[in-house]
Amino acid sequence: MGALCTGHWGREAREPPTPAGGRRAPRSPLPLPSQDAASSRRRRRALLLHASLCASPGCGAAMSPLRWGAWLLLLAGPAASTASPADESGGARGGGRGDGERGAGDEPQRQHHDSSYGTFASEFYDLRYLSEEGYPFPTAPPVDPFAKIRVDDCGKTKGCFRYGKPGCNAETCDYFLSYRRIGADVEFELSADTDGWVAVGFSSDKKMGGDDVMACVHDDNGRVRIQHFYNVGQWAKEIQRNPARDEEGIFENNRVTCRFKRPVYVPRDETIVDLHLSWYYLFAWGPAIQGSITRHDIDSPPVSERVVSIYKYEDIFMPSAAYQTFSSPFCLLLIVALTFYLLMGTP
Repeated sequence: MGALCTGHWGREAREPPTPAGGRRAPRSPLPLPSQDAASSRRRRRALLLHASLCASPGCGAAMSPLRWGAWLLLLAGPAASTASPADESGGARGGGRGDGERGAGDEPQRQHHDSSYGTFASEFYDLRYLSEEGYPFPTAPPVDPFAKIRVDDCGKTKGCFRYGKPGCNAETCDYFLSYRRIGADVEFELSADTDGWVAVGFSSDKKMGGDDVMACVHDDNGRVRIQHFYNVGQWAKEIQRNPARDEEGIFENNRVTCRFKRPVYVPRDETIVDLHLSWYYLFAWGPAIQGSITRHDIDSPPVSERVVSIYKYEDIFMPSAAYQTFSSPFCLLLIVALTFYLLMGTP
């Protein structure tokens, strides 16, 4: 880029050939007054674009005078641009003309250069140094949107747990979790119908206590942060050592949804388990106060019926309390007894 920039401006700086009449045209990198307006605008925009490219750090120090010149012309205004090289050379080549004749003939050319230099400096400054809002710093790039959780891969390329209404998905279940191996990591996706937090715990039994917990917490600023906890009895203690990476989360439609990875193997630590071993999965969600988790929504959160292996992908559905009333053994026995009583009491 440096060679391109210096070569371009070098061609602009070469002396034009001397006409047969002996007079030489004014030297200027800007359009002359005799050119039409469209050609002048095209040439000025080409110079502006080239100067913007050459103002980058990779173009070298050869273009630094141009950048300083644009600043000085912008700040000094028409007063500085009147002393352009074209005007000085035009005055020196005036020869035998009188002062009055020279002033009258060169005034349109000076006005043209005033306008051209000022426009060039202003456009160059606006393009290179100012954002659309007028601030001299570039705006941050847009954040990539959160990719929706795919449920049609459940049981095939990843394991899934659904808790709620039969047939629910990651956007309608009371609780949803998926896991899959990616190299030396395991990727987890969690979602729950809450405005606070959603978590998964890895336990050696089905009870809360002594468990490694990963939670996605929605704070007061609207962000979803991935936090690491360790269950001490019925109390979740936050652990500063967080194995999560590649974290992303979103709060939308009154749901907390997140995605993160954590390594399969970890150094021996009481608060972090090795995921290559099988564990019971504890599922929980609940409200948060100022970004801190509080007690889960239901008294007895769901738990996986058996230990879960990350090397085996299943799609497991667990009906919520509202949909498991008539499937419990006690209710079935009650229905049978009531039916038998009604049949026996009929004459």
